[in-house]
Amino acid sequence: MTSTKKDPVIVVLQLTGGNDYFNTVIPYNDSLYYDNRPTIHYKREDIIPVTDELGFTPTMGPMKELFDEGRLAVIHGIGYADSPRSHFRSMDIWHTCEPDKVGTEGWAGRVAREMDPDKENVLTAINFGHGLPRALAVPGVPVAAIADLSTYGLLTGISDVDQRSKALDLFSKMYSPTVGGSFVNDYLRSTGTDAMVGADIVKVAPEQYSSNVEYPNSPIAHHLRDIAQVYMADLGTKIFYTQHGSFDTHAGEAAAHPMLWKEISEGVSAFFQDMKEHNTGENIVMYLFTEFGRRVRDNGSGTDHGAAGAAFVIGDPVKGGFYGEYPSRKNEDLEQGDLVPNYDFRGAYTSIVEDWLGMDANPIVNGNFPKLDFIKK
Repeated sequence: MTSTKKDPVIVVLQLTGGNDYFNTVIPYNDSLYYDNRPTIHYKREDIIPVTDELGFTPTMGPMKELFDEGRLAVIHGIGYADSPRSHFRSMDIWHTCEPDKVGTEGWAGRVAREMDPDKENVLTAINFGHGLPRALAVPGVPVAAIADLSTYGLLTGISDVDQRSKALDLFSKMYSPTVGGSFVNDYLRSTGTDAMVGADIVKVAPEQYSSNVEYPNSPIAHHLRDIAQVYMADLGTKIFYTQHGSFDTHAGEAAAHPMLWKEISEGVSAFFQDMKEHNTGENIVMYLFTEFGRRVRDNGSGTDHGAAGAAFVIGDPVKGGFYGEYPSRKNEDLEQGDLVPNYDFRGAYTSIVEDWLGMDANPIVNGNFPKLDFIKK
């Protein structure tokens, strides 16, 4: 494991909806890009050159700076075989590492269980945003869900403990018909109680936080600022999870895609500026992923669901650069009109879990998968 002053921390940023890989890491000298994207493409002069062959979306300037600093790794062609091109099923596969069946445990929840088997810290893993991603859901593993740090707390407006319990039971009765009875009862009652405890602990984070970094006014920047506050409060959180979207750009991609990446890029840049200002970036790695890429050929207004995508790894412990090979754009090499994945997403998880977090990845990702060398030794 990488030697750091503190325990390693991972921030997972989910690009929900299926980010357009072909329009994010752009083979700008390839005529097939412009041939397949008569409507949904960036002008050659607007693309940010990264190499002689590849460039970033025009609004990814802050990401290019991180790349130039050697702190951003780009993983080409990530995914898995036989993509179902369904948001729900594909995200479920990424979350549970189970492409052949419906999984019951999230990979990040498994990591949290290994980190804190005795559940001594209810804040080992935190999701910033509404709900709980499947990636974090494991029965018996407490996970706090914070929509807004300044107002965090599940049913904290109900002062009487007995009243809170009754309210949690009501939540359970509401959700049991769709998800399953006793499982939801036990899970929700357990996590609800944990959330109450977590709310009391995490209140100190905003009070202790001070920064000269100005975060942009976007939902993802707000979440990343909340993550920075909790991280710097040193409450023992080792897994931070959040998401941004929607990248499901069937229509209106020309306007939506650059704006989404502007918000992501500026938010991520502010976060790492904050880490630098406080000299706290040496033990934190951020991982960005999406459930699939998008169709090679545009549909006139946007792009439809695809297969292969790109993932990004950022941080001081990261060896920047491009990893893997950009899938062939030739028509005869496509599957159902899509770029074909050539790197299993579970390999990226394995690289993070083993080379960064220092744990055995096999039980986390359900097998052995080839790693990439993007973590400094």
